Amino acid sequence: MNFFKIFLTFLFLIFSSVSYADNHDQNQNLSEGAQEIAQEIQDDEEVPLNDPFAGNEGTSGGSLDASIPEEEQEDEMSLYNFKLAGLISGKDNSYISLVNAGGEVVTVTLGQYLGKIKLVDLRINEAIFEKEDKKFMIIDFNNVIREADEY
Repeated sequence: MNFFKIFLTFLFLIFSSVSYADNHDQNQNLSEGAQEIAQEIQDDEEVPLNDPFAGNEGTSGGSLDASIPEEEQEDEMSLYNFKLAGLISGKDNSYISLVNAGGEVVTVTLGQYLGKIKLVDLRINEAIFEKEDKKFMIIDFNNVIREADEY
């Protein structure tokens, strides 16, 4: 019985050292081209991912324009802090999706408020909001926001 235990232990040690040796030599058996590629991969610096919702914010220092009223700049739920991402118009319900700089999606339906403004109408490529003073704010997919007396 002891003979079998010693024999099996001995076989286990032999096979485990052979498998370790095979894995250890694997990197040394690479061709020159593969070694160069592996070295380039190891040498590459980590590059941060670009935020697709940041737009020109990273290069211009901010997306807020000087023509935007100060109260709008400070309001977190201001339309100027969002981009129009999607628009769905149906027979019974219509929705839009807005994305803020943090990548959070806000879905608004007709008649629903986004902060102090109310979504009142949709077109093929733009959404129309009504302000408290009965003026309208129109946002399109190019992130152009314009104010109008009527739409």
